[in-house]
Amino acid sequence: MRIARTLLYTLLLTCSTLVTSSLAAAEKPNIIYIMADDLGYGDLSIYGQKLIETPNIDRLGKEGMLFTQFYAGSTVCAPSRCVLMTGLHTGHCYIRGNARLNLPPEEETVAEVLKPAGYTCGLFGKWGLGQEDSTGLPTRQGFDQFFGYLDQGHAHNYYPTFLIKNEERYPLKNVVPDAKESGAGKASKKVEYSHDVIFDQMMQFVDDHHKEPFFLYWADTIPHANNEARDEGMEVPDLGQYADRDWTPGEKGFAAMVARLDQHVGELMQRLEELGIDDNTIIFFTSDNGPHKEGGRNPDFFDSNGPLRGIKRALYDGGIRVPMLVRWPGKIEAGSKSDYIGYFADFLPTAAELAGVTAPSDIDGLSFVPTLMGNADDQPEHEYLYWEFYEQGSRQAVRFGDYKAIVEPMYSDNIEIYNVTKNISEEENLARERPDLIKQARSYIKEAHTPSPDWEVPKQKRK
Repeated sequence: MRIARTLLYTLLLTCSTLVTSSLAAAEKPNIIYIMADDLGYGDLSIYGQKLIETPNIDRLGKEGMLFTQFYAGSTVCAPSRCVLMTGLHTGHCYIRGNARLNLPPEEETVAEVLKPAGYTCGLFGKWGLGQEDSTGLPTRQGFDQFFGYLDQGHAHNYYPTFLIKNEERYPLKNVVPDAKESGAGKASKKVEYSHDVIFDQMMQFVDDHHKEPFFLYWADTIPHANNEARDEGMEVPDLGQYADRDWTPGEKGFAAMVARLDQHVGELMQRLEELGIDDNTIIFFTSDNGPHKEGGRNPDFFDSNGPLRGIKRALYDGGIRVPMLVRWPGKIEAGSKSDYIGYFADFLPTAAELAGVTAPSDIDGLSFVPTLMGNADDQPEHEYLYWEFYEQGSRQAVRFGDYKAIVEPMYSDNIEIYNVTKNISEEENLARERPDLIKQARSYIKEAHTPSPDWEVPKQKRK
């Protein structure tokens, strides 16, 4: 399997030589990857949101490219981030669920790929791939600077007593009684809002490194809920323009959180312009998975998954299809739209091609630089996309062409088949009438899954 992927990748590199050469001839672009947390496919006004205004994030799409069929790496945070960082889908990557595992040294991350090209790499926000004093620390995985949360449980709390700066704890003035070992909990004294503190540190990184090529991974925690705060989990310092709405506190809080993120995206874009680097900076914006139903927030109220079925933790498209906007002034056609079928594994080879370096050969992702540059006819296509998930039982999914299969539980006879091009809401199960598609899907699933001692599921007895 890895030999086949190596041969495929070699062919794809050959096909994209002209694009890579033209990019390499130019000044290396700054690469910014902004990832919201639990933001649904329908939560941005550019994707049809009616109740929340997101003018700055929308600008990324209006001045760049909007993707309609882009997928996260998983349906929850840690594995989705592992796919993003390593270019390996959840059948191959090391961290396939929200367990507190540490990325081992042999795993190659986006930061480690970009550093030889002269990039300074900074990560601000949630990491989720390694604990304190472990091989999985961002600064031991290629990043020059890190500020934020290591642990996803800690990241639930918007008013924690500490964050992590590089490899040390950075104290905050908040008070959290009965905090868990990870730092998770509900603050009794709220002084410093973590999103704001992280944003300020991130802006300083941009100021400090704007004269050299940089990779900025802004893994924001908005609009994830503080699960430890129950129905008061949509924590935000003020409700802003949504304070007077006749909504529940959770709905107001969610909208205010998204508005705060939008405001800060606008401030980042303004800073790039002030520093004179806007034209040489490519910005990606997405979400780590579908919308949540936690912390007092109801995704149905905002129609957060748009026309899609399911939410976070589902492998229906509502759990994994995400917004993706990419802006690069003068390079990406403003107001363009793409139906390229891709996912988080594609970012590593895409970043490598933008930087003029070679990505690892045994990854699952494909560079979508041809699509970004308006050369869709030259864009390699995936034979299939694959996901596996281990919470609430287990499940697998594979997208191939117009079709998508879901197996739940893993290895079982229980399979659903949908034409997600014609039936985006995944309501018409074709499994009974299309045994040929079942056979094809099972072949892909068998090929995609590699065993891992950390992610074992009892084999189901097949009929």
